[in-house]
Amino acid sequence: MRALLVAFMFIVALLPAAAVQGKEDVQSIIIEVEGDPREHEEYLRTYHPFIEVVAVYDRLFKGLALQGTKDKLKKIEALHFIKAMHPVQAYEVPQTYQPMTVEEMKKLKKEDFVWPHAFNSTSYTGKGVKVAVIDTGIDYEHPDLKTNYQSGYDLVDLDDDPMETLPGEGIPTSHGTHVAGIIAADGDLKGVAPDAEIYAYRALGPGGVGTSIQVIAALEQAVEDGVDVINLSLGNSVNGPDYPTSTAVNRAVELGIPVVIANGNSGPDLWTVGSPATAAKAISVGASTHPRKIPYLYESLHKKKIPLHIMHGSVSWDVHPSSPVVDGKKTSDLHGKIALLSRGEVPFYEMAKKAESLGADAVIIANNEENMIQGSVQNADDPVTIPVAMVTKEDGEWLFENIEKKDTMLKTVYENADVTIAPFSSRGPVTVNWQIKPDIVAPGTNVLSTVPNGYQALQGTSMAAPHVAGVIALLKEAHPEWTVDEIYSALETTAIPLETVDGELMDPAVQGNGIVQAEEAANATTIIYNKKLEFGRIEQYREEHTIEIDIENRSNEDREYRFHVPKKEKGFAWKLPMSFTVKKYEKKTVPITLSVTTQQLEKGIHRGWLYLSEGDNTYPLPYLFINETADYPKAMGFEFSLQPLSDDTFIYRMYAAEEIPKAEVDLYEPGTLVHVRTLLTMEDLHIGMNEGTISRKDAGPPGSYIAIVRITLADGTEEIFETKVHIPE
Repeated sequence: MRALLVAFMFIVALLPAAAVQGKEDVQSIIIEVEGDPREHEEYLRTYHPFIEVVAVYDRLFKGLALQGTKDKLKKIEALHFIKAMHPVQAYEVPQTYQPMTVEEMKKLKKEDFVWPHAFNSTSYTGKGVKVAVIDTGIDYEHPDLKTNYQSGYDLVDLDDDPMETLPGEGIPTSHGTHVAGIIAADGDLKGVAPDAEIYAYRALGPGGVGTSIQVIAALEQAVEDGVDVINLSLGNSVNGPDYPTSTAVNRAVELGIPVVIANGNSGPDLWTVGSPATAAKAISVGASTHPRKIPYLYESLHKKKIPLHIMHGSVSWDVHPSSPVVDGKKTSDLHGKIALLSRGEVPFYEMAKKAESLGADAVIIANNEENMIQGSVQNADDPVTIPVAMVTKEDGEWLFENIEKKDTMLKTVYENADVTIAPFSSRGPVTVNWQIKPDIVAPGTNVLSTVPNGYQALQGTSMAAPHVAGVIALLKEAHPEWTVDEIYSALETTAIPLETVDGELMDPAVQGNGIVQAEEAANATTIIYNKKLEFGRIEQYREEHTIEIDIENRSNEDREYRFHVPKKEKGFAWKLPMSFTVKKYEKKTVPITLSVTTQQLEKGIHRGWLYLSEGDNTYPLPYLFINETADYPKAMGFEFSLQPLSDDTFIYRMYAAEEIPKAEVDLYEPGTLVHVRTLLTMEDLHIGMNEGTISRKDAGPPGSYIAIVRITLADGTEEIFETKVHIPE
């Protein structure tokens, strides 16, 4: 059992040659230990002098960062104080790198992008507040960041230089620089909190890839450095509250540091939030869209409306309303025209560049399959300078059939789109403890920020989270005495829930409390604590659960609050205090009771809103409970890799959201999907992380495979999920 709890605390990573001063076989490891890490440091310095102790960790976990050759490191494997040596879940952030110059940035249409400084409607700037960015490092020489950058650490190379991965050092990165700019850029582009101090921690290396242990060590270092806010715009696919990174985040919050985490980009399905956004004590952030004009093609005679899906890397759709659409293969002179092309084997970028060279004003690519994709024409070396969009297969066929007819008059028109949840934004709830995640949302589409050598617009919950980290920096300046609980509660109380097109509040599992309001949070006169009403899983025939919320009146006059009478629902009922008074500058505890009769209610997730009013102010309170069971993933996050410092033993791990009698992993050829063999069988899986080892002989021939994980549940039903397995030579 002990090994199950500590297996995640070890990683081996090759260092760049420059980082190890020419010693090509030097490796870095971070281990978790039993007992006092300082005593073990002395032991290693005395009895293993050829192993360098780079760092000692004793706040969020007990561990040591070491450097040495593989043969020297293997000699310490059997030391009694080392708990375990196992690989860990990898974290990865998407990398898109196409910088624009400051001159190009200044020419952009303001309404087409999210400008981080616009999110700050307060008089505060985050002055004196230390914000940690745990990411890919940052370009601290960027003119908009170098003034605010203070310090940092590299958990990949184990040195004091948290610079982004540069060309020549591996796949270059830009993600951390973009995140840092949203928080505190202070130059030609301004962040949410332009006077905040940036502390950078490089936990993700070349290509934006890192491991849970590097993330945990970065958290440890940030706590040690005394930062005021921590931003984590990274995550994995494990939807469980007790994953190691989530546990470390909770410990950091317990030490008084707000931790802001991106909810993930695996939407739009429910149950897609992953660790560490699943941490109970973090504030997890989903992504909202920005107000925008959406371009369409409209043909008035047929009243045909064709949406244009702008491709990734494309400039904004800005063409003359009457520019004609022509078949791009039949017309060699495309000047003043929109070229219509068919998706095929030629890459989108090459199709767009050819049309651009022929003078096209824009390009439309018709999809050749039913499922729509976004597509990309991104190329940093030679970007496409005309807009490029995709249309559905059906709309493409209609266009090709009608564009040459004399009675077809297509025009570009625009519709205003309200703010909503971005489709990619991961949804909750969290398995096992059934919490609502995200907690709140912030802008996450077309967000303009800093990248090495310039600026770029990106999208993702990675961009939403730093907006909130910046707002917390403003709150820290405005209210330096506020606790983490006060900060979180002020943000959640004043957030505005987003609505559907029918005017109903969107699902709490999609948006949490709604979109953050910086000024309202800083000036909140009512703060509701424990505002998310999470009643857990109801399993008995009849159950009654009570949650107590605290309502604080920060005004200088008594205030009367009242609950709206909820609509009656079959199978569950509420007990609420209809009206009560909270005296000025006081806090009142209010019980909210839910009664559920399971047999009268459909199984699954039940969520919605209760409404609390004070004067003209209404505060929606999200609620959620699970009736008996729900369609959540029962197992996830299967990992398979060589045990560190070993060539003959593999370690496998998988997270279970409930007790599982049996799980089998079968391997298939990637191209033909022909079954190859059963890799392994696991039995009696418990809730949480399950792991084991398998020899190279039992693992079978090397290669890359599609792995189908088949779960047999207690009731005999089966579930499957797919992943990839690589068995190296």
